Amino acid sequence: MATLFSSAHSFHARHHKFPFLFLLFLFVLIESCSGFGTFGFDIHHRLSDPVKGMFGVDGLLPVKDSVPYFQVMVQRDRVIHGRRLATSSGGDNTTNKTPLTFYYGNETIRIDGLGFLHYANVSVGTPSVSFLVALDTGSNLLWLPCDCSSCVHNLGSRSGTHFHKYQLSFFSKQVKLNIYSPNTSSTSEKVPCNSTLCSQTQLNRCPSDQSNCPYQVVYLSNGTSSTGYLVQDLLHLISDDGQSKAVDAKITFGCGQVQTGSFLTGGAPNGLFGLGMSNISVPSTLAHNGYTSGSFSMCFSPDGIGRISFGDKGSTGQGETPFIQGQPRSSLYNISITQTSIGGQARDLVYSAIFDSGTSFTYLNDPAYTLIAESFNNMVNETRHSSTGVPFDYCYAISANQTELTIPEVTLVMSGGDYFNVTDPIVLVQLADGSNAYCLGMIKSGDVNIIGQNFLTGHRIVFDRERMILGWKPSNCYDNMDTNTLAVTPNTAVPPATAVNPEATSTQTPAPPPGGSHSPRSKPFNFTLMMTLALLFAIV
Repeated sequence: MATLFSSAHSFHARHHKFPFLFLLFLFVLIESCSGFGTFGFDIHHRLSDPVKGMFGVDGLLPVKDSVPYFQVMVQRDRVIHGRRLATSSGGDNTTNKTPLTFYYGNETIRIDGLGFLHYANVSVGTPSVSFLVALDTGSNLLWLPCDCSSCVHNLGSRSGTHFHKYQLSFFSKQVKLNIYSPNTSSTSEKVPCNSTLCSQTQLNRCPSDQSNCPYQVVYLSNGTSSTGYLVQDLLHLISDDGQSKAVDAKITFGCGQVQTGSFLTGGAPNGLFGLGMSNISVPSTLAHNGYTSGSFSMCFSPDGIGRISFGDKGSTGQGETPFIQGQPRSSLYNISITQTSIGGQARDLVYSAIFDSGTSFTYLNDPAYTLIAESFNNMVNETRHSSTGVPFDYCYAISANQTELTIPEVTLVMSGGDYFNVTDPIVLVQLADGSNAYCLGMIKSGDVNIIGQNFLTGHRIVFDRERMILGWKPSNCYDNMDTNTLAVTPNTAVPPATAVNPEATSTQTPAPPPGGSHSPRSKPFNFTLMMTLALLFAIV
């Protein structure tokens, strides 16, 4: 009887245990499959030390935070966005009309445009070849200079003391750029005209179904374009799961044979990495081919070094707002803002804006621009300052003995009710006479509203194209960051003597600490092993 009782007890115990084990298995399965993998690489600001060092321009560009520095960055924004940011009033708009010049020693340097704002080192093909590509959330296609008749092969060297035209940088050394060729990569395949991918290029120039699929992308900068044909090859990625696993992802990109406009004078001489919503963009291709989820994140730190992670769907506690769909520029990351709070005083005003990591500063048209700027102006303690050449309207003098600033907090209330707290809405400016000022980092736009990189800094921004939402959370961008591109050292420069403190508000919930905002990492997962374990649980 004792044996029979023991067997019966064991039978019931096994059958009571099975549902628990099965549910546990399902939970692990769901958690493991909730994200595919995350793959990423470092991104670098155009004027960060790694990029300047690579191209030999240290000491040849305006000092950071000087008036010429801000002139250069605003000029760059306006060149990239063409006429879209033009305005007939507000700010010093001379940089919008003529090429900017500044002096270095006994040389006059002319700047027609600095090119895109962020760059990343990517590796493509077999054998792999590296390209320092510009990143652009405002376009879709990745293209590389490829067997080109009109492109930049070399970056010039510095010589003489006469007038120079700015071409990508003012170089102190010769830099040879890699050129992609389908004939030298064993994994390269040309995309034929009868491919479904070809319909996304919007060019009907195919003489036959088997001809190479042509593409042409025309950008907002006047006369700027890239033309060639589509190819498929391997993009070499490193996983972000802590194991640094190499993954060769098959992607579609443009073999750029002819570049025009600013691509020949500084725009993107070694390729452009489009991050838009189109099916032909790399994030879409990675998701379609099962490498990642249809989401990616970008993080921007104050020292010009950040991170892009494909497959990152964000984290718990992040703010979220839906993308605006079905409107002009719907391929861009448009969102809706319903309220703006300055120093804790909320004002109702509904307007749409593009979240664009490729724009240096924030550009708003009226009535949003005036509402924010005047509200900010009414709350600051310092005297408003006007200085020739500063491209910002609302600037304030910092006295020589001043050790602290109290800055009104700027908060954008998004559609859905979540708050986007701007980490640092101001820029500190070193004036020509040696004095200092600070300015509200906004410029009046004649057309579109753009939330630029200065408002995005200090956040991890998630572009979730599956759920069609924008996510954000404070981050220092260094948590769990596995670097695999340019060697960098975090900026250790001495901070300014004047401390900047955001003005406390009674309507805000304290933001979570940056340390908790790193992107979730994918878990290693073996489906065959899990299914085997499930079968064992079933028969035990």
